[in-house]
Amino acid sequence: MNWTGPREIKAQLSRLWERGDLLRSVDDPAAAFPLRLSLRGPGSNDLADRFQEVRAWVDRLVATPRVRLQWREVNHRVQGAQRLPEAAWMDNLDDALALLGRQAEARGFESLVALTRARNPALLPWLHKRPLQGLVLRESWSRLLDIVAWVQAHPRPGVFLRQVDIPGVHSKFIEAHRATLAELLDLVLHEGSTESAQRGTARFAARYGFRDKPTRIRFRVLDPTLALLPGAPSPDVTLDELSFSRLELQVERVFITENEVNFLALPPVSGAIVVFGAGYGWDALARAQWLSRTELHYWGDIDTHGFAILDQLRRRFPQVVSFLMDRDTLFSHEALWGSEPEQVTHNLAGLTPAEANLYDELRDNRIRANLRLEQEMIGFTRVAGALDEIVAGAFRG
Repeated sequence: MNWTGPREIKAQLSRLWERGDLLRSVDDPAAAFPLRLSLRGPGSNDLADRFQEVRAWVDRLVATPRVRLQWREVNHRVQGAQRLPEAAWMDNLDDALALLGRQAEARGFESLVALTRARNPALLPWLHKRPLQGLVLRESWSRLLDIVAWVQAHPRPGVFLRQVDIPGVHSKFIEAHRATLAELLDLVLHEGSTESAQRGTARFAARYGFRDKPTRIRFRVLDPTLALLPGAPSPDVTLDELSFSRLELQVERVFITENEVNFLALPPVSGAIVVFGAGYGWDALARAQWLSRTELHYWGDIDTHGFAILDQLRRRFPQVVSFLMDRDTLFSHEALWGSEPEQVTHNLAGLTPAEANLYDELRDNRIRANLRLEQEMIGFTRVAGALDEIVAGAFRG
């Protein structure tokens, strides 16, 4: 039997709670109640064949607290005149909450709404959209309102989150609630008070005009004659991106590699430095305009991600030439092939024809499924030979 009983009625109300519909009606219960619930009952054959079960079903419904039943009269050919429920109603929000045991949570949400209406009514749409999340944040809500008010009073503050001085609020609290704060701030800040292109939790500070920890760029000098630091022929240096952008070195060529050991092991090269790569994060390097006047050589893994990183780097520096990322290098190290867990599959417009052909072979698994040759697997004699070719101008890319 699939007749609706007390358990199914409660399940319908539970779904409304889990969707947030019951909490949304807290502000205007008359808009949602009385609420008609779905009610499946016995048919004519059930009255004839399962009459006692039908009567028991009716008794269970009648005994369900706070549910109002709507009845219909049936004149059955066997059982005669019968009175059966045809609809179930919840007449008001209080009854629905009581049946679910959610009165305390609803009162808590009411207090959130009242507090928000008093302090920043522009945020009420957020509570209406995310009522259950609002309940989760109930203990933190007042502090979140404090932060929103502070940012409204100090648009684009130009300070670190650590410098936001609000009683009871510390920077770790702000960082932990960046996703929620971003949604709230976007509701109240005027256009022009945010950097709309900066999206995502990681870009929270940039979006709302806070200072953020600078990206740091690590590089080694490969030519002792460049003399960056007295007495250090090949210093390993880390600079913030602004300082790196202002470097004044007579650099002819810059190597970029993704592997730290390769970064440390590259031998001396005339007029060169090597940069420890940042994966897909090339914005910091793009600030260094002097890089546009150098030869740029990129060395990454021979896999789909390696070519995707190369593609993104080349969007900022079109002169980038890859090395040791070719088909000959791949097949000369077949014994050292590995596996790439997840492949990139979208088209990469920034590759040369040879790179694009190899990329297509990798992403289409024509050579072997999920094939990867990690850069540290390549013999160092071959690495040194490639560097000699680059310096001699004989490197073909």
